[in-house]
Amino acid sequence: MTDAKRPEQAQALVDFGPEKRFFVGIDSDGCAMDAMNIKHQECFTPAYIKYFDLQAASTLVRETALFVNLYSTTRGQNRWVALARLFELLKQRPEVLERGVTIPEGKELQKFLDSGYPRSDKGIAAFAEEHPSDEIRQCIEWGKGVNELIAWMVHGAAPFPGVREAIEAMQAEVDTIVVSATPVEALEREWNEHDLAKYMKVIAGQEMGSKAEHVRWAAKDKYDLDHIMLIGDAPGDRDAAFSEGVLFYPIKPGLERESWAKFKDEALPRFLAGTYRGAYQDQLVAEYEALLPEKPTWQTV
Repeated sequence: MTDAKRPEQAQALVDFGPEKRFFVGIDSDGCAMDAMNIKHQECFTPAYIKYFDLQAASTLVRETALFVNLYSTTRGQNRWVALARLFELLKQRPEVLERGVTIPEGKELQKFLDSGYPRSDKGIAAFAEEHPSDEIRQCIEWGKGVNELIAWMVHGAAPFPGVREAIEAMQAEVDTIVVSATPVEALEREWNEHDLAKYMKVIAGQEMGSKAEHVRWAAKDKYDLDHIMLIGDAPGDRDAAFSEGVLFYPIKPGLERESWAKFKDEALPRFLAGTYRGAYQDQLVAEYEALLPEKPTWQTV
C-alpha cells in the first residue's frame, strides 16, 4: 500500500518508537483471546445465512463457513477475503445449489478486494461510493450485521490460559502490540475488559492496514529482523511475518494452552537469545501446518 493509500489511523504505527530491543506483535482472536470460535459460530455464520438469504441450505452453509474460517488453511483470513472464499466454495457444492438458494456471484466483491482500498468496513464503504452495486450493498449490510452481533454476543471472552503470564514475561525486554484484522473498537473493548491493554504499546486493527503492514510500519527498520516476531494462530499470520522477513510463533488451534506455555518457557528465551530462527522455528511451523487442511473435508469423503 502506498503512503497515499495508507489509512490515516495507521499513523500511530508509523510514529511508534521502540523502547526496548525486541518487538512482538500479538494477534487477538483465536490467538490471545478465546473469541474466535464464538464469533464465527454465533455471529459470522448466522449473518451469512440471514443477510444472503441462505436459510434453505443453512446446515451446509454453516459447515462451509466454519471450514473456511476455523478449520482450514484459510483460518483467520480478513472477513472480506473469507466472504469471497465462502461464495466460491458454496457455488462448487451441488448439494447447496439443489436447495434452490442463490449464491452471490462475488464479482463485485472481488473488484473491491483487487481495488487497493483497505479491506475494512471503511474501505468497502469508500469503494461502494465509487462503484455502487447491489452485491456490495448486501456485503456491507452483512458486515454491519456481524458487528452488531459481536457487540451483542461477545462479552467476557477470556484470554487463553497462559496468555497473561506470557505477556507479562515479555515486558522487561519486549515492546508488545496487538496485530489484528478485527475492528479496533472490538479489540479495545476486549483487551481492556481483561486488563491486558495496559501492556500494549498500540492496538492495531483492520482500520490500520493488514497484519503485514502493521509489522512493517511499527517495527521494520526500527529493530533487527531477528528481534521482531509475530504470534498468531492463522496461516495468514505466518504469511504476514514471513513476507516481512520476521519471525513467527504459531499458536496451535485446539492446543492454545500448551502453545502459550511453550512460548513462555522455551520459545521466548530462544527469541531473546537469538537462537529462534532456523530449525527450531521450522519445526514449530511444520507441526502447526499439519493441523490445517487445504482441501474441504466434503471433497475428501
